[in-house]
Amino acid sequence: MSTTQVTPVSATGAPPAGGNRRPPRVRRPDARGRSAATRRSPGAVVVLIALAVLAVITLLPVLLAALNAVKSPADYVANGPLALPRSFDLTGITSFWQSVDFTGKLLNSVLISGSVAVIAVVLSLLTAYAIGIGRIRGSFGVLAVFMVAFTLPQEALIYPLYVMAKAVGLYDTKLSVIIVLAVLQSAFGTYLLSSVLHTFPAEVLEAARMDGAGTFRVLWSIVMPLTRPTLVVLATFFFIWTWNEFFIPLVLLPSNENQTVSVALGALFGQYTSDPVTSAAAALVGVLPALVFFLVFQRTLMKGVNIGAVK
Repeated sequence: MSTTQVTPVSATGAPPAGGNRRPPRVRRPDARGRSAATRRSPGAVVVLIALAVLAVITLLPVLLAALNAVKSPADYVANGPLALPRSFDLTGITSFWQSVDFTGKLLNSVLISGSVAVIAVVLSLLTAYAIGIGRIRGSFGVLAVFMVAFTLPQEALIYPLYVMAKAVGLYDTKLSVIIVLAVLQSAFGTYLLSSVLHTFPAEVLEAARMDGAGTFRVLWSIVMPLTRPTLVVLATFFFIWTWNEFFIPLVLLPSNENQTVSVALGALFGQYTSDPVTSAAAALVGVLPALVFFLVFQRTLMKGVNIGAVK
């Protein structure tokens, strides 16, 4: 006589351990819920459209310069500045490069901009460390002076700077522009970094001092590594600002061998300039180094901005 084996079932309806288990059912996400979660609000769509339009407007001059830089003068006259080039012609770029000795101007701009970025960041860090962490007396007044310093127009400073450069024998030297721009831009860096260092955790500083760390040891081993993203952001801004600087290099660097890219471009776009192809080539070649520098450091720049925002 055959017997039938019955598997016991618990009170919850699940078979006991060791019995035949039914595989659990996997719930699939609801398509409607997923689309509702990823659906953008009308305000976000409007903001994205506005940002896209602004990006196109910003890049349009660069695109026009690139289109006209590779045209021949005959193509430009026949079809105008908005038409696509009929042939790839680099005559305008080579003509501008050779006429202004652009290699020398490029090296001058790289040297001045890089030196200003490094020196201004160092000055900003040292001054902000004294104000934000050292808690010197009258720090509010010192910050007010720095705020006034980076808001003064350059036209109000250029004559005293010209007289001082003449007096100390630095006129028509790249060192004069490096010193002036580094000091001017460090005013903004000091104001920004002092606000960051003012909220620096006091417990970390006290622990370092209890371990025997001195002032410069705390600055080098604790403060600088934690503020490195902000320093990279400042260095990037200082480099781009110095690269685009025109008025101070124009006055303090009159000789051709010391001129920068911005001064060379300003001298080219004169009243009697009649070669639009060469002008477009000059504009394109002048903006490309700063654009490449920004794209190379874009990830680091955004990382520093995000970290600063979180802090």
